[in-house]
Amino acid sequence: MKKGLLTLRDLTKEDIVAILKRGCEIKKGSLKNVKPLESHTIGLIFDKPSTRTRVSFEVAIHRLGGNAIFLTPSDTQIGRNEPMKDTTRVLSSYLDGLVVRTYSQEQLEELTKWSSIPVINALTDLYHPCQVLSDLMTIEEYRGTLDNLRVAWIGDGNNVANSWINAATILEFDLSMAWPKGYGPHPDILANTPSKVKLFNRPQEAVFNANIIYTDVWASMGKEDEREQRIKDFNGWQINRSLIDLADKDVMVMHCLPAHREEEITDEVIEGPRSIIFTQAENKLYLHQALLEMMINH
Repeated sequence: MKKGLLTLRDLTKEDIVAILKRGCEIKKGSLKNVKPLESHTIGLIFDKPSTRTRVSFEVAIHRLGGNAIFLTPSDTQIGRNEPMKDTTRVLSSYLDGLVVRTYSQEQLEELTKWSSIPVINALTDLYHPCQVLSDLMTIEEYRGTLDNLRVAWIGDGNNVANSWINAATILEFDLSMAWPKGYGPHPDILANTPSKVKLFNRPQEAVFNANIIYTDVWASMGKEDEREQRIKDFNGWQINRSLIDLADKDVMVMHCLPAHREEEITDEVIEGPRSIIFTQAENKLYLHQALLEMMINH
């Protein structure tokens, strides 16, 4: 396992299996009276707003016995254009790890280049690896296995979609993806997808026989100015009961939240028997504990 996590490609299949297993163990209570990050301090640098990711990482650090320091650009000299390599080398001398939520993947890679401590990607415009790891943990919890997994991604080809492509490539499960024309993932990410990643033009085709249906907001952070146009372009791409009926009889529905109810997904589905959305959100805490434990303490 590499010292940090910038994308899921930094992990092997064995790494992912171990992290998911550890997350499930932690959820069952295996960390009682154990403090693997005692005397460790982790910095959280967040350029973007966050509810679930920030709170779950901070609580995870505290539960592991560590200390969390939350930083925004306005709190540091980064906001006054100090070179990233200067800030990073100084922080590396104070901290034991960094959790970073920012806009540019390139900026995260530059930060990691100069860091002597583990760096974890808590979201960039291109990838959201921690989200998909906690999603996989949730699927394994409900299904008991990731074998014969069939995931359908419906909606914008955003950072979460990109990380799902990475996950399907590493773990070799079936991933069917559909989005309106012009809203697909980054071309470079699609260029090397395996045969198990299949692309469709209609959501009805993508969900056929799926046992997981996954969606996200139509306008991610940074795309708010496109919201009205996207609502028009995504008309007909909603996750609703009629779409779910086309999938596997035991299909489960996931959404990484926050959700715009009655846009990309109906209230009925979110609150319905097929939704595992709030367990999915809860499991970020346990997965982040497992990830921090492995990344910081190796």
